[in-house]
Amino acid sequence: MRQPSPSLASTHGRRPTGNCCVPVFRSGGLDVGLERAGWETVVATDFDADCIATLSESRDARQPVRAGIDRTFLARTAIVHADIADLGPEHLRPVDAPSTWRPALVAGGPPCQPWSSAGLQQGFSDPRGQLVDHFIRLVADLRPHFVLMENVRGLVTAVGPNGKPGEALQLIQRELQNIGYASAVALLNAADYGAAQRRVRLFLVASSDHELPTFPEPTHQSTGEITLLESRVPWVSLGTLLGTLPAPEPENVVRPKGERARQLAALEPGSGLRTQGRVESNRPGGHWGYRQDCFVADLSLPSRTIRAASTPDWIKESDGSLRRLTWRECAALQGFPQGWRFAGTLASRFRQIGNAVQTNLAEAMGRALLTALATGPADQPPSSPPWPAEFHRRVRYTVSEHRVNGEHRVRVRASV
Repeated sequence: MRQPSPSLASTHGRRPTGNCCVPVFRSGGLDVGLERAGWETVVATDFDADCIATLSESRDARQPVRAGIDRTFLARTAIVHADIADLGPEHLRPVDAPSTWRPALVAGGPPCQPWSSAGLQQGFSDPRGQLVDHFIRLVADLRPHFVLMENVRGLVTAVGPNGKPGEALQLIQRELQNIGYASAVALLNAADYGAAQRRVRLFLVASSDHELPTFPEPTHQSTGEITLLESRVPWVSLGTLLGTLPAPEPENVVRPKGERARQLAALEPGSGLRTQGRVESNRPGGHWGYRQDCFVADLSLPSRTIRAASTPDWIKESDGSLRRLTWRECAALQGFPQGWRFAGTLASRFRQIGNAVQTNLAEAMGRALLTALATGPADQPPSSPPWPAEFHRRVRYTVSEHRVNGEHRVRVRASV
């Protein structure tokens, strides 16, 4: 199934005005964060009917972007239900805009499943992995001042057409360079920007005529890392966030039953039931992890990454009973307003929420982009900086893993 496509926005307030394309990530987390930063979405698109309904209903609810500000989310947004492969620049321009119109920003990215460690990691061999070509095609046609792309960190080490780790991201940056866009990349953790969720995501920014923005400095960090000289504040814990939310509706509460209830009750928070060990060349004792549907969250820490599944982590309540996080609580962990109107079945709501961009990260990146836009065009075309050292370390480790365990993992995936 083909998924995210672009949407459009413009700046607000005293910043330089301009229109911008911002593809919707499922239920609009990217748009929520960018609008909180000061952008206005002009056009939003997606291929998923439930996502379109979520965006339309949330727009019509007229929820304020900020308390005390007379501006509501997606207030003047045209919402387009379409496949990105069928979209041209004419579909993404405001109705009254000339053919020479340039957005200030095109934001979005390919679906994460081809690169995610939770999937089969088929990359460009997955039809969804090829949608990045359409994203770059629209950038080439619209010529925005800035480009913003978000994806899972697995894209850093994803293999390209030649099977080399790291090649996929290098190819994307090279394709942007071929159309005149320098780019920079970084991994950002939502917990470092005030979210009660540990969610690390890859961000890419690009421009053809402005200096590339500086990635935002973290405002929060793990309690164990804080020193007297640090200006950052501690991470926001899952328990702290849950304490600010209304009690969950009884119909949304799921509790364990039978043997599963006994197994989960024996676990300490921050642990889960193990998966079956998978023996590999350098792991004779088995390569194991926690079952994604059987983990008890540690309320003193930010949550683990919210997934696109209707089996989120369990939490232990004050009376010792266990229940799953509800879909509304997962939406709050992603930073959505409490009144955001998710459409579709329960499974669809979890899927939309888990696939969304965490709004704290989107807002931080939106502010950085507005600052870069305000400085005006650069005297010389920008250049792409080298990769962060962390990226090279990840690629080297992946190359080593592929050499030792690659053939075995291919066989395992082929049997799935």
